[in-house]
Amino acid sequence: MLSITLPDGSEKELPDGSNGYDLAKSIGPGLAKSAIAVTIDGVQKDLSDLLADSTNVSIITIDSDEGLEIMRHTLTAQVLASAIKTLYPNCKLAIGPTIDDGFYYDVLSDESISSEDLESIEKEMRLIIKEKSTIKKTLHDRADAINSFKNLNEDYKVKIIEDSDQEKNFQIYTNQDSTFIDLCVGPHLPDLGFIGSYKLTKVSGAYWKGDSQNEMLTRVYGTAWRNKKELDKYLDHLVEAEKRDHRKIGKELDLFSIQEEAGGGLVFWHPNGSRIRNIIEDFWKAKHKDADYELLYSPHIALDSLWETSGHADFYQESMFKAIEDENQFYQLKPMNCPFHILIYKNSLKSYRELPIRYAELGTVYRHEMTGALHGLMRVRGFTQDDAHVFCMEDQIENEITSILNLTIDMLNAFTFKEYEIHLATRPEKSVGSNSIWEKATSALENALKGKNLEYKLDDGGGAFYGPKIDIKIKDAIGRLWQCSTIQLDFNLPERFDMNYIGSDGQKHHPIMIHRALLGSIERFFGILIEHFEGKFPLWLAPNQVSILSIGDSQAEYGEFIHDNLKKEGFRVELDLRNEKIGSKIRDHTLKKVPYLVIVGDKEVENNILSVRSQNGKDLGKMDLDKFLGILRQELKM
Repeated sequence: MLSITLPDGSEKELPDGSNGYDLAKSIGPGLAKSAIAVTIDGVQKDLSDLLADSTNVSIITIDSDEGLEIMRHTLTAQVLASAIKTLYPNCKLAIGPTIDDGFYYDVLSDESISSEDLESIEKEMRLIIKEKSTIKKTLHDRADAINSFKNLNEDYKVKIIEDSDQEKNFQIYTNQDSTFIDLCVGPHLPDLGFIGSYKLTKVSGAYWKGDSQNEMLTRVYGTAWRNKKELDKYLDHLVEAEKRDHRKIGKELDLFSIQEEAGGGLVFWHPNGSRIRNIIEDFWKAKHKDADYELLYSPHIALDSLWETSGHADFYQESMFKAIEDENQFYQLKPMNCPFHILIYKNSLKSYRELPIRYAELGTVYRHEMTGALHGLMRVRGFTQDDAHVFCMEDQIENEITSILNLTIDMLNAFTFKEYEIHLATRPEKSVGSNSIWEKATSALENALKGKNLEYKLDDGGGAFYGPKIDIKIKDAIGRLWQCSTIQLDFNLPERFDMNYIGSDGQKHHPIMIHRALLGSIERFFGILIEHFEGKFPLWLAPNQVSILSIGDSQAEYGEFIHDNLKKEGFRVELDLRNEKIGSKIRDHTLKKVPYLVIVGDKEVENNILSVRSQNGKDLGKMDLDKFLGILRQELKM
């Protein structure tokens, strides 16, 4: 007999040779009906997999988040791939993972596959699902798995197997009549009758393994949900997200551009965007000065030996640009600012009385991103990080983490981000440092979160290679989560760089290092702001806060008077004296999403007043300049 421990701690006995479905049936018919997979000792397995004695097992149902993920995975690997092979029999299958809210499959096809073909692919998918086929899994050794896919001319599947460290237990899934097979880590649904509502969304190009040196594949995207109601809600959400696309709005408002002549992933800030960036940076600097940070500037390159000392050469090499040779020495563009701040700290011996020391820098860094991964401001090759490092003693850690959390929440709230998810990320597989150091670091972060009564989720294995971290994901106006803030505790770099301070005992000690970025990349944060506000920036951030529009030439002098007075009071103002109809001017400046429009005609000049409209088109009526200034100042205080 098998002894199985269930999630509630109770034990269940089953005959030898029982699988996940047998366990579900033994618990109850309702669970058996909705069961689609199992988790055995923390690892997801197919419902048909045999159970072992003395294991912890939980049943995954179709209505759970894990079940939805498995349904999406089955849909891409077993249905979308099969439909594409039916319609394009000569194509070669590459990979088909799930992504946020959906899935995709990459294929190499001699025939063009475009967005116009999605409907026919969906039709074929419906025919496949209609059969409600059961799905069977078989295990194969390396040679057998390679031969299976060589016989099908599936070159990419062969490459995946050959590149794997596995020698056996390659999983091949087939439908009930074995007309379609695919290589997959699983788990899959037990049969296609569990498939909910889905829709293919777009077609794009993607390089094999994301490397531009490799061949271009066709990527077919889709989304899947438990039912039509969830699907329709998501599709409406997509329409709203498309309206807010920062690339489209950035072009319309002339905020930034990516100039291909200079290279992809490099951002050009236009005057309007630069104004907003300056406001963000001035705000950032003021907040950090108030929090007792010293502001730094550091170089953009350094000798490759520095990155070897820091560990980036070993653990971050794939994200670094190739070294530049000069006078028989090799330099590399910095991917991070931390080694530079360490060198500044080490420039003189520190006393415990000086700690904590807080260094902050708006430092531009460079990351080697694949062309296919670049996306507007969200994924670039050169960006400015709102970086900071705190050097402190062990007994100061919790206070420093708490202060950083307070500063983070204060700054995010200023940009109207009031909802967020917090994740505590623990040691990854590829890392440096002893277990005791990692345990101490993780406990310090956890205690700070608990001390502030902040709810958090555990991100097992999601830490940086040098230490655990707290990640904060902000929720935007339409409910999307964006990773921005990160707080990382590091016991390792101070040892690698032999950083020291003289303690109260007169001996040398290594300080504790805290890495933290509150807004993350300025470029990415700006992209998030554009989409969050849909380009309708609040008054304090708007590149142009007030537009003064004259009805005719005779109001030019009065318009200039209003313009000069508002500018003297520190407001960003534009004066439009063009020989255009007032309706056309109002429309132009409304499209520019200017918070306030001031219209001046003969009556306004005669009575020394203004006619004011808000960005949403509301007529605020006529008022004198002082009253309008009062409205502006009051809004800036909000």
